[in-house]
Amino acid sequence: MGLMLLLFVLLSSLPLAAQERTAVIGARATLSDWADPLEALGTLEADESVTLSATVTEIIAQIDFEGGEHVQAGQLLIRLADAEPRAKLRAAQALRDERLAAVNRLAQLEQRNLAPRAEVEDSRARLRQVEAEIAALEARLANYRIRAPFDGVMGFRRVSVGTLVTPGMELATLDKLDRMKLDFRVPEVELGSLAPGMSLTARSAAFPAARFEGEIATIGSRVDPVSRSVPVRALLANPTERLRPGMLMEVTLARRLRDTLVIPESALIPEGERHHVLRIHEDDDGRIERRRVRVGERRPGEVEILAGLTPGDLVVSHGVERTRDGARVRLLGIVDDTTTVRELLEADRDGGGA
Repeated sequence: MGLMLLLFVLLSSLPLAAQERTAVIGARATLSDWADPLEALGTLEADESVTLSATVTEIIAQIDFEGGEHVQAGQLLIRLADAEPRAKLRAAQALRDERLAAVNRLAQLEQRNLAPRAEVEDSRARLRQVEAEIAALEARLANYRIRAPFDGVMGFRRVSVGTLVTPGMELATLDKLDRMKLDFRVPEVELGSLAPGMSLTARSAAFPAARFEGEIATIGSRVDPVSRSVPVRALLANPTERLRPGMLMEVTLARRLRDTLVIPESALIPEGERHHVLRIHEDDDGRIERRRVRVGERRPGEVEILAGLTPGDLVVSHGVERTRDGARVRLLGIVDDTTTVRELLEADRDGGGA
């Protein structure tokens, strides 16, 4: 049974004396947080993302991940066969030991005036040369160890042990998913209403009941001359890692955050471009006053009142079409966040309309 039918049945069951006053349901004009929404479509990117590849040509000797697991920065992921560079390193280290011993011997002879100083300096130069070669070999050996550059989640691995890899060949992906970047575009005319730090919400078709909170991090420095839009990047927290790179998101920006006076949209009486409400005078035995109001923005079920009412004013929200200016009404109750219209009607019906 609809609300209007329920109200009709309720009124029909009242005694004649009680029917002299129209039963209505009221709502108070209250101050509420409000924002003008701006909607857009955006695409997610990982906070950090990298495609792992090798810088040398070599065979894979070891793989320490399967894909999908969390890894820590610096963790070893892939080891390439490195027998040859390690052999070169050991040879260089042996040569360093030999030249270091030669330097020490010549230094002792120089102290006894048995070796010229120039020969000592030459031996030290040769030692520095081999030490530099060792440092270069050690740096080159690091290229045979592929490690995670940051904490993240591994993607699918593309290779197996024994695969010959070449520089630039894709081996795996790594994404940092605890925070996501959301890129979208807004019309040029809205540029003045945007600012870094502005809050927004985002929704995904994959999780229709979830709302993801974020804020604008960066506003693009250029406007596209073709689409007349500006790129915007927001950051979204993603602690549960439900969001993934590449997902399409419906973005709603909260512009012009403010406290404003709000009433139910059902209380409005539109007349062309004008709007009125029926205010209930509680201190005058429920007398109705038809009052003109100036409305602002709307959202589902609610409307912003810019002029004509003050906080706490009681207006008719249901039963508007059954009463008029100057009449006196019987208030069934006041609808709010904890009380619905149906509950008020059913409570009054169960109470016999008293």
